[in-house]
Order: sequence, then structure tokens, then C-alpha cells
Amino acid sequence: MRLLLKLAAHLSIINMKKIALILFIAFASAKAFSQKSIDIKDAAKHIGDSVTVCSKVFTTRYLDQAGITFLNVGGAYPDNLLTIVIKGEDRKKFKDAPEDAFKDKNICVTGTIIDYKGKPEIAVTDPAQIKISDK
Repeated sequence: MRLLLKLAAHLSIINMKKIALILFIAFASAKAFSQKSIDIKDAAKHIGDSVTVCSKVFTTRYLDQAGITFLNVGGAYPDNLLTIVIKGEDRKKFKDAPEDAFKDKNICVTGTIIDYKGKPEIAVTDPAQIKISDK
């Protein structure tokens, strides 16, 4: 009987440790993948952060030879507050040409902001990163 009690207590401790580990991993993962929404005016302050930004696409440009699409958000180029870049292999994933589909539309884009020659930029690799907004 005593052996059974010790075994039950030991198994209970193991199960509690497993549950604690699973909860820790779940919370850590949620934190790592969480996105914060920021104002377009603050994009340059969030270099390296994974964020969601909502604003209007003012101008667009597709460079055919390079296969790169630029969406200028928050203002017309060169006064845009954020550039969205879609490279050729990723551009093929879009149903419609991004420079046409998003021009003059309010969008929300999710991704990591990088600094490209002093300007904030988000590289989009999946169409799900850009949503047309009602705002």
C-alpha cells in the first residue's frame, strides 16, 4: 500500500511538471507571435518589431525587370511613412497584381519592420499579411 501511495505521488508530480511545461510553452509562444498595432507615424520607431500597421496606400510601383512591387503607405513616394516590398517569388502568390489591388486602398499590413536606407519597410512574403481595411 505504501509503495502504491509513493508511486501515485510521484506520478502526480510528473504530471504537474508536464502541465506546467506545456503552459509555459503555450504562453511563451503566444507572446512571441503576438502582433502589436501601431500608428503609421510611429513606424520608424519600431525597427525590428513585428507589428500591424493600418493606413492608405498612396502610390505603387512594379519594377518588371527586378520583379519587385513597392506599396507606399502613409503618403506618396518619397514622403511615404512606410514601404511595403513584395519580391517576385512572393508576388506570384497574389491573385491580382498588388500594385493594382491595393492602390488608393486602406490596408492593414503585418510584419517585421526593417530599416532600409533610413526608411521603415516591411517585406511581405504571404498575401495573408495584407488585408484591405474599412477605415
